[in-house]
Amino acid sequence: MNYWPQRIALAILALAIPKGFADDLPNIIIVYADDLGYGDLSTYNSDAAYQTPRLDQMASEGIKFLDAHSPSTICSPSRYGLFSGQQVFRTGRRSTAFEGPSGPSYLAPGELTIADMLKKQGYRTGIFGKWHVGLTWYDDAGERLRGGFENSLLINYEKSTPLEDGPNRRGFDESFITPNCPTTDPLYIYIKNGMVPVPASQRHLQKNLPNPGGKWRWDNDEGWMAPDYEFIDADILFLDHTLQFINTHRREHPDKPFFAVFSTQISHAPVLPAKEFAGATEAGPRGDFIRELDTLTGRLLDALDELEIDDNTLVLFNSDNGPETVHTDWMRRDHNHDAAGGFRGMKRDGWEGGHRVPFIARWPDRIPAGQVSDQLTNTTDIFATLASVVGYELPDDAAVDSFDMLPVMLGAQEEKKSVRSHMLTQSFRGDFQLRQGDWKYLDHKGSGGNGYEKGILKEYALPETAPDADGHLYHLGKDPGETTNLYFTEAEKRKEMQALLKKLTRPDKGRSAPLNRKPFVIRN
Repeated sequence: MNYWPQRIALAILALAIPKGFADDLPNIIIVYADDLGYGDLSTYNSDAAYQTPRLDQMASEGIKFLDAHSPSTICSPSRYGLFSGQQVFRTGRRSTAFEGPSGPSYLAPGELTIADMLKKQGYRTGIFGKWHVGLTWYDDAGERLRGGFENSLLINYEKSTPLEDGPNRRGFDESFITPNCPTTDPLYIYIKNGMVPVPASQRHLQKNLPNPGGKWRWDNDEGWMAPDYEFIDADILFLDHTLQFINTHRREHPDKPFFAVFSTQISHAPVLPAKEFAGATEAGPRGDFIRELDTLTGRLLDALDELEIDDNTLVLFNSDNGPETVHTDWMRRDHNHDAAGGFRGMKRDGWEGGHRVPFIARWPDRIPAGQVSDQLTNTTDIFATLASVVGYELPDDAAVDSFDMLPVMLGAQEEKKSVRSHMLTQSFRGDFQLRQGDWKYLDHKGSGGNGYEKGILKEYALPETAPDADGHLYHLGKDPGETTNLYFTEAEKRKEMQALLKKLTRPDKGRSAPLNRKPFVIRN
């Protein structure tokens, strides 16, 4: 495999600069990490067991958000939030992570996606890596298949492709993706521009993969795979395709901006760092894995510089949810590293550790360096922010959970004045969490995801201070660890937030973003 293109792209969101604001629209690249917790980058965690120098540098050269959140505490609903600017419950479907040939896509026909929006403004668009928002597959009889690993053998590829709800039908000009988690959930195949070059025909066996440390192969499911499928170098492969897209675009469309999503699988289970990164840190395989992500991001930034498009490229770095449970436990035990960054909870949980994530933006032409922001924000906000960057006026029926963070990134927003007066997130089961300033209301008992009654998570259980409550209410300003439930003692605030939640989640006219959004005007 030729790895030289890595130098261009682990994760850049090449933003398009609005007409009238600059001579050329910016390129936009999004680097989307997987199961990367708030404490997994050394720029967020001074006590991290390893260093992430290139992402730390990226943060120092742009803006780092300290109160950023994923839409959901699992991957598929969060990815829907990135592409649509909306919470997944607005689809009317349950919150799930797709496995096997399962679908259809969360992204419905005709729904405006972030790629659609940017294409309207003149961008060429591409996505490379993990897709995982559902796909439609058919059997020999033309019946839509449901999930289930054995159903992979029932796929009729001629009837199923080009995929009716893949990236190329949802606004992307170019795509090279896997349908699910690339190394966790069969179906293990590649999909290029809606077609499957090599169908799944071999049985994947877990024993054929390395097992770093004797345990980090955890959660690699056996199932059906294409004969040429790559597990160890998955992210290098995805980066290679991202770089090819950028280089081809620069050669064939030099006067046109591009939008690229590098959808990495780091640091999702299983932990399988590429060979060149094995032993790169003193924090075990997962530390090496995250160093791989850091290095690939650096290579991407370096490539932009070599192409002389660095200054006018907006790069966004974000994660789809908090860190995996066993990973969090093992890193704490083995390396004194807290992937959740000191917050309660992990992946799947409605507590902060399940959805508070890193979010960094860098755009040398526009974003002042060295900014650190306490603004409340969500991955869904990337949609409205990019709409503002490219001068696109969002209709009220699109991206209804997306707020424009461009003024914050440009240093034009008073820090004490919040862009968001509230924010929705959803946990593993689809239960709601609502933020309003420092107040946080969880509309469910327990974590909303993991069980803390037994097993490895039992030692992380905290005493329940309001055991009879149907939910939780915390003041994060005074209690960032979510230790003291104020459900009963602050009943008026709880009722206020319950009423707001009901309003925001109405099935007919519910929305959390304001009406009549206008793009922020960038001043030269």
